[in-house]
This record gives sequence, C-alpha cells and structure tokens, in this order.
Amino acid sequence: MPLIDRDGEYDVVVIGAGSTGENVAGRAAGGGLTSVVVENELVGGDCSYWACMPSKALLRSGQALRAALAVDGARQAVTGTIDSAAVLRRRDTFTHHWKDDGQVRWLDGQRIDLARGTGRLAGERRVTVTPHEGTEYTLTARHAVALCTGSRASIPPIPGIESADVWTSREATSAQAVPRRLVIIGGGVVACEMADAWRTLGSEEVTLVVREDRLLNNTEDFAGEAVRASFDERGIEVLFEKATERVTRAVNGEVSVEISDLGGGNPRTLVGDQLLVATGRSPRTDAIGLDTVGLRPGSWLTVDDTCRVEGGGDWLYAAGDLNHLALLTHMGKYQARACGDAIVARVRGELRGDPPPWSHYAATADHRAIPQVVFTDPEVSAVGLTHAAAVAAGLNVRAVDYEIGDVAGAGLVADGYTGHARMVVDEDRKVIVGMTFTGPGVGDLIHAATVAVVGEVPMDRLWHAVPSYPTVSEIWLRLLETYGL
Repeated sequence: MPLIDRDGEYDVVVIGAGSTGENVAGRAAGGGLTSVVVENELVGGDCSYWACMPSKALLRSGQALRAALAVDGARQAVTGTIDSAAVLRRRDTFTHHWKDDGQVRWLDGQRIDLARGTGRLAGERRVTVTPHEGTEYTLTARHAVALCTGSRASIPPIPGIESADVWTSREATSAQAVPRRLVIIGGGVVACEMADAWRTLGSEEVTLVVREDRLLNNTEDFAGEAVRASFDERGIEVLFEKATERVTRAVNGEVSVEISDLGGGNPRTLVGDQLLVATGRSPRTDAIGLDTVGLRPGSWLTVDDTCRVEGGGDWLYAAGDLNHLALLTHMGKYQARACGDAIVARVRGELRGDPPPWSHYAATADHRAIPQVVFTDPEVSAVGLTHAAAVAAGLNVRAVDYEIGDVAGAGLVADGYTGHARMVVDEDRKVIVGMTFTGPGVGDLIHAATVAVVGEVPMDRLWHAVPSYPTVSEIWLRLLETYGL
C-alpha cells in the first residue's frame, strides 16, 4: 500500500486524488519525479463514484432498451420492463461499491505515495495533512504543488433549502431506491441526465424547474429542443423561466417547492418525494490554505496553459474543475497530462517560459476544442463553438445543417431515426470551429469532429475523408455536400 504517515519531502505534492490529481502525479512519476497525492475521500474522486461512471451506468440500461424497441424484429423480443433493482446493482459494480482498493493499487504500481487526510497549503511548497485519525504532519514539495480538489455542487440561497435534505448530483447518482416523485431545479446536463435516468427507472413524476427559456443553455438551440420534445413524450414535465421561492420538507418526508414566474406572478407549489438541486458548481478552494500564499479562499483559480496559477509563484499549479476552464473529467485529465509534463520539463530545464499553443505542455484545447456528450435520449454531442458563440467571438462563420435521419446508415440503426447535425465553418480560414449532433448514439460521432477542429483540417482536405457506407458517419459527406463541396 502506497501510504505514508510521517513528514516527507517529494518533488511534487498533489492535493486531490481524483482523476485529475492521479494524472498529474502519474505524469510526474513517469518523468522520474517523486510524487505524493493527498486525499480525504476516495482515490478516483467524483467521476469514479458520484458522477460520470454511476450516472452513465444508470442511463445505459434505458438506452439499450430503447435501442431494441426502435428496430422492428428486435422490439418483438422485448417482453418486460426495466428492472430498476438490477440497474442499481449494476451501477454499484461500476463504483466498486464505493471502495477505492483498485485505484490505490494503481497508485502503488506507478510508485506514487498516498497521504490519507485533508491537505492544506501552509505557505510556499508546504502542505499540511490532517488524517482522519492521528497527528497532523507536513509534506514539502521540492518543485511543485498541484491543486486538484475539483468542485462541488452549488446550493443556491433559496429559503428552507439547507434544512430540506435535498439531493445534489452525489445523492442522485448513488441513491439506492427510486423516488416516486422527483423535482429537479436546473436545466443543464446533470438535471437532464438525472431526469432521464430516474424517469426510466420508474419515477412516476419528474418535473424540472428551469430559470432559462430552454434546456442545455450552452448548446445549440436545437439540441435543448430535441431533449425537451423527448421529455414531453416520456412524461417529464419541464417548467421554463421559473424562480424557486422556497423549499420545505414535511414531517412525512414530502418536499414542497414553491415556484413562480421570473419577476413574480403565477405562484405554484410542487410536491415530491425528493428534490434534486442541479444549479451549477463551486470550487473546492475554500479550505485548502490559499490565504497562506496570498490567494483568495473559495475562488476559482486563474491559470496559464500549463495550469500554473496566476499570482501563485512558479511552483503552484491548479488542474481540473477548480480553474473553471472546462468542468469535464476528460478535460481535467487532459490538463493534468499537460501540467504534469510541464512540471517535469521545467525541473529538467527543458521548458523555460510559456510553451507555444498545441505543444506537449499547453492545454490549448481548453479554449478551442472542448468536446462533451450529454447522455440523454436523444444524446447530444458537441465540440468547439456554437454558431452564436462564434458570431459573438467576431468570427465570419456559416452554419451548415443536415437531418441525420436522412443518412442511409441512420435508418439501419433505428426505424424512424431522428437527429440533427450542425457544422460551424470559419469562412475566412475554411476550417470547422464547431460541431453539434443530436440523436441516438451520436456520442460516437464527436471524436471525428474534435480531430477536425483541433487539426484545423481545411474543408477541401476534409472532403477526401471518405465515410464508410452505410454508417451514420456518412453525415460528414452530406454536411460537406450541403456546404458546397
């Protein structure tokens, strides 16, 4: 077991052993540096136990069932309904029943030490560790400290909410029983995915209370509309442009949510068995000693492309959610790889100053090519800029749209396949700067778009990337033809 229980000195000290922290430590260790990670919960972090893995496990069974029902000849074989207990058991296997033995073994194999306890900066290159049991001790970093403490669910200041025993994303992904009536505050990714999951698993009533005028507000308009239409068909109620005024938990366990139109008017009370609050994230930086190095506790941290903290000297780094660049597991791991490699290169004297964009030590994709998949029905996948964001950035762009259901391969995937694609082209450079897909299985289309955006592949060259027939990837040919090639 890679455990320590005494003062020590390492080349790199990492606070937070989630997927980002693991990768920073792993790249440092792979470069020949000694490293230690400090973790007060489970090694592997939120993604492994309360976010990506359990949420997608909750969603997958419904996706598989609907995929079978969408193909004649297969739908006749479906004779039952979702077994929610079986889904929850399967979910538990993906979280390893909330035990981190396997992740700890990975650290051991990489020769990374593990300090169990709460890590906190105590001045330059110093980290105090307060174990759950035992005496506090101090770790010293010869070269770098990396903050990888991530983010937590943000609870809005709604009267009564603090005492109402509400769910956040953690409770929603780890619950052991299906709530009969679920109210959700929020219209983003967590809200939509959990509405989809729990409705599929048997919640009789699912209601979303959304401040905005559409779902998935940071995507193309048609993406949120496709999800809303699906929710309507499946009996998930969505209330737009609503404010939550008060939350109350009764003695019998019922939760009441008082809502009104934004600005007041049309008051209404929703009653459920559980309330999920999915209204954004806050940085876990309030109790990690930022004040000891001249930074403000509780703030998002500003970093350069190697994840070095602005105002934190040449030794302090912050990768993952807490730098607020891209609150996604895969992007945190991407930042971690660049960060860890930059630390190693600076120790070796191979990197001085700022690395150029798209180099091995710069997390350039944070600014230009962030991919994401929303695992609702229909799926939404996107990378780069929406058309509106590109216009706002001052780019001369053209949006090219095509119905995915009109591609021959889509009809093989599902009878009556419904989906949409939008390609956003920078007309001055003749390269793609954004792509969005909606429809069954479109998460598997997005990496090709990511390669096109990152590689800045000219449209004339992209025309020679011939999609295999008959696959849904033929959507690329149809988009290029619609563009005029």
